[in-house]
Amino acid sequence: MNQSHSQTKGINKSETLKVLYDGACPMCRTEIAHAQGLANKTPTSGLLFVDISSNDSESACYQNDKEHLLARFHVERMDGSRMDGAEAFVAMWERLPGWRWLAKFSKIPGMLFLMELAYRGFLKIRPSIQSVVRWLTK
Repeated sequence: MNQSHSQTKGINKSETLKVLYDGACPMCRTEIAHAQGLANKTPTSGLLFVDISSNDSESACYQNDKEHLLARFHVERMDGSRMDGAEAFVAMWERLPGWRWLAKFSKIPGMLFLMELAYRGFLKIRPSIQSVVRWLTK
């Protein structure tokens, strides 16, 4: 986990960071809409949001990895390298007003590891939560 933490530190904040998200997931859409709103208020955020669940031209290059990418949250650097899980959330949060405190919180030794464990736990119950959200939003 410390290797992942150091990768997050090496992100150039002026570089565009693609946020690869599951637009078919109601929870993901809600969270991403919030993040997009904040990013739009911060022109220097450098965040570009790509719905990889769609079949449009913007997401076409992700079709070979689609199943893998939909299983966890990912961000992609301009060089094509990717981060996932808690590390990816931190990379996005560092660029969003109101969320930078959480990115700083992740720098506490061991915290990124705990965030990753919590995210993995969430992924196990995500399908059940999605079912409830879909039912509630009918």
